[in-house]
Amino acid sequence: MPATVICGLQWGDEGKGKATDLLAAAVSVVVRYQGGDNAGHTVVVGDEVFKLHLIPSGVLHEHITPIIGPGVVVNPRTLLAEMAMLKKRGIATDKLRVSAAAHVIMPYHVALDTAREGAATDGGIGTTKRGIGPAYGDRAGRVGVRMGDLLEPDLLRRRLAAVVEEKNALLVGAYGAAPVDLEALYEEAVGWGEQLADKITDTTALVQRALADGEHMLLEGAQGTMLDLDHGTYPYVTSSNPVAGGACTGSGVGPLQIDEVLGILKAYSTRVGAGPLPTELKDAVGEHLTEVGREYGTTTGRRRRSGWLDLMPLRFAVQVNSASSLMLNKLDILTGLPQLKMCVAYRVDGRLVDSWPLPVAQLERAEPVYETFDGWTEDLGGVRSIAELPKQTRRYMAAIEERAGAPISVVSLGPERNQTIRVDGPRPVRSAA
Repeated sequence: MPATVICGLQWGDEGKGKATDLLAAAVSVVVRYQGGDNAGHTVVVGDEVFKLHLIPSGVLHEHITPIIGPGVVVNPRTLLAEMAMLKKRGIATDKLRVSAAAHVIMPYHVALDTAREGAATDGGIGTTKRGIGPAYGDRAGRVGVRMGDLLEPDLLRRRLAAVVEEKNALLVGAYGAAPVDLEALYEEAVGWGEQLADKITDTTALVQRALADGEHMLLEGAQGTMLDLDHGTYPYVTSSNPVAGGACTGSGVGPLQIDEVLGILKAYSTRVGAGPLPTELKDAVGEHLTEVGREYGTTTGRRRRSGWLDLMPLRFAVQVNSASSLMLNKLDILTGLPQLKMCVAYRVDGRLVDSWPLPVAQLERAEPVYETFDGWTEDLGGVRSIAELPKQTRRYMAAIEERAGAPISVVSLGPERNQTIRVDGPRPVRSAA
């Protein structure tokens, strides 16, 4: 009953979309297990670029059943728009299924998220203003609306009537924002249910049947470990658990049904929004990483902050995810830099620190301690084997494996599917071959 978890080991934007699309060839089901449309997975197929926010990246393969699991918060407006976009581009969504237990992002969630972030006196935490936090808050507070409720109009009306009055009191009284019209919202929500009725189902039962039948599946996470609600750089985090442990609760798959955890990272560090990034570079190298790496958010278009690879959080992420192997992305972006650096420890208030996590206040004062490597000038885009890589590149990769504590099983040297190397040798990642 093999299931493979794909999770990010940094601050998100590591290239999980490409990983899912690549490995989907070897499985039959792909389950998105957490987050909402604040995530953006970009997949390049030939000359076409697909930007997905809710639907699992495996949808681009005809044989895949893509599932949005119970751990996801779903904005039906976004979901319907994404389905329409895929249909227009010739990609079928007939097999798509959405958990009846997944919570709905309502317009009042988006309004509250926007109002709170705008009212923050310290500049906020850099949310995408997509209503993710308020929706997860209602889920924890047991006042949320679930996707299955959209199929029960009478129940839906009672649920909305019970909560909209409170939300409007907050919007108007606390933030001076416009109230939500209950009747208009109810009518729109009923319409969502009608349009999605054939997609909404008990996906946990569906997943368990597939596993019982011996089918392989991928569990696709959004964001990354450093944005995890419990293990990330709180409060500059997301509102769910991107770590591999979240794959169980967010998909309906049990821990013993998972046999692989593929940790995704890129060859340098980035994060979007506020929060500490100890290796951030505000010089020509940082500009190179951002511009050559096209480091702009898939969902918001926001410019990402870039810096050298930081082994401190990476080692921790490998541990908390039990990563069995690594997929290293965007190695090609480092081409042309005469020297490369890798953070192996910090100095905090004059004290050497080589363990993670640290309180955010200390991270904001942390000075990286670097190990330096020779760079390379060769174009890696056409390389198709490890042996063809420059020796400097292989030395950089070996240092990552040694210090992170996990082997690299897949290397990406460009955005397209064929710009990928599967590392020879006994590696845990299931091959599509």
